[in-house]
Amino acid sequence: MASTAPEQARSPLRAPDEARDGRRQGSWGVLYGVAAYSAWGVVPVFWKQLRHVGAVEILAHRTVWSLLAFAALTLATGQRRALAAALRDRRVLLAMAATGALVSANWVLFIYAVAVDRLLDASLGYFINPLLSVLLGMLFLRERLRPAQWLALGLASAGVVHLAVRAGTVPWIALALAGTFGVYGLLRKVVRVDSLPGSTLETSFIAPVGVAYLVSLHVQGEGALGHADVRTHVLLAATGIVTALPLIWFTNAARRLSLTTLGFLQYLAPSGQFLLAVLVYGEPFTSTQAVSFACIWAALAVFSADAALRARRG
Repeated sequence: MASTAPEQARSPLRAPDEARDGRRQGSWGVLYGVAAYSAWGVVPVFWKQLRHVGAVEILAHRTVWSLLAFAALTLATGQRRALAAALRDRRVLLAMAATGALVSANWVLFIYAVAVDRLLDASLGYFINPLLSVLLGMLFLRERLRPAQWLALGLASAGVVHLAVRAGTVPWIALALAGTFGVYGLLRKVVRVDSLPGSTLETSFIAPVGVAYLVSLHVQGEGALGHADVRTHVLLAATGIVTALPLIWFTNAARRLSLTTLGFLQYLAPSGQFLLAVLVYGEPFTSTQAVSFACIWAALAVFSADAALRARRG
């Protein structure tokens, strides 16, 4: 009993400090989140500098350099035990092999889209992704959709169908990017493994394939390795940092922010890609695309408003 009185006396003084700490953590969380999603939004500028290198070759380099970056960061942040525990779990290993394949497909699709001036399609895919994630949650995790979420899915579907019918072609880049990343996110959600150890395992499965591909190119006297200029070699090596750094920022943001806040911030990435495509790279933005994007933006507005109201109600 003697110790409770001083604690009670100190608690009113500590409350403002705790509130300030919470606000400070939230502010840092927003900064980390903005940094991560902004980086993903402007990363096409980086990939444009490597447009003279084939998309598959860039992917091979990215897997190798990303493995080195993720492994170094995992060890530097003291997550060696988490990595060792994951290595002993067969279920985790199988899941990480699958997510490695999915993220590889996603990476090469995005690099290809940037290289062939289809960044607008890529941004469409990442606008669709949050809605697809909701659908996957319903199908595989038995999550029940609220009426507003059904409305959002209907609007997004209408946008995709309109684009396919009016343009005479299915927006396959957008759908493939949304699909690979959506299933990737689903697997990472159901398999309990921390971000950095998980990313290290993913890239450890796909990096050997990347090494084999690069070696085969070099033996044939092809590819950038050993044949390109210094700038190209530096850019290829930098793919590891370009991949890992935004993920670190995102992880720091996720620890400090609510899912609702993160949900709003995630639209920064496709918005940045959209603006780059139209304003910087001059990709055509037709009336058909405008209607489709409007449907998807309306869907995202409904989706976000529903999430915000639900969070406010507790």
